[in-house]
Amino acid sequence: MSEKFTDDLFDLKNDRRLSVYLYRAGFGAWLFYIVSGARFMQSVSMYRTDFGVFSFFLMVMGLSASMIYDYHHHRNEFDQKKKWLAISYLVLAALVYFFILHNEPISLDHLFGKGLF
Repeated sequence: MSEKFTDDLFDLKNDRRLSVYLYRAGFGAWLFYIVSGARFMQSVSMYRTDFGVFSFFLMVMGLSASMIYDYHHHRNEFDQKKKWLAISYLVLAALVYFFILHNEPISLDHLFGKGLF
């Protein structure tokens, strides 16, 4: 991989490729979510919720990356998308809270006790 490719990929204000790649990865995770509910995929069915939340996360990150480009090149689209981005972050936070944290209250002692920081 050349250095020019990676420089262009992370130049979010002038290049949309990273946002497209994130959308595609989110769509792939969504397909895994659908397929993991089938009988022949019983070995990965325990990860079905994780596939769904990860899919939503990738889609929101793709929207966030595309908004940087829109801010510099398409101001009207940016103004419309920022409302949806705020709603998406709220939905993502709710999904993580209910499905990943399993309604456990978040406290600093809990975080420090598990060794996350």
